[in-house]
Amino acid sequence: MRISTKTRYGMRFMIEVAQKWGQGPVPLKGIADAQGISKKYLEQIVTPLAAAGLLRVARGILGGYELSRDPRQITVADIVAVTEEGLHLLDCTADALACNRSADCPSKGIWAGLEDSVRYYLESITLQDILYHDLTC
Repeated sequence: MRISTKTRYGMRFMIEVAQKWGQGPVPLKGIADAQGISKKYLEQIVTPLAAAGLLRVARGILGGYELSRDPRQITVADIVAVTEEGLHLLDCTADALACNRSADCPSKGIWAGLEDSVRYYLESITLQDILYHDLTC
């Protein structure tokens, strides 16, 4: 199992914005420069995060991005679900009709259990936890 670059960069972006919570919009270029990520690539990551309601976008010369809610209310699961297009590890755990063997698959329970464990763990960590290194979840 691998986490995509899109997710890793999305996390870095969201952490950077969370660090500036309450200070107004953060320009994309500043984060791109600070994180060593192409602005163009970061735009592709930020668009779905904003569409999912995790970010507010402010246009104009003083524009940028800010969290749509307190960092204590945004979990790693929220971010990963957007950047990985869901938290399902396999098609069959998302949709029983995705596999004709789903009804009597002896390993489906293993994958569903792993998926539940990953989801539970990611839901237990907020951006606030990351900022203050309170990862005793």
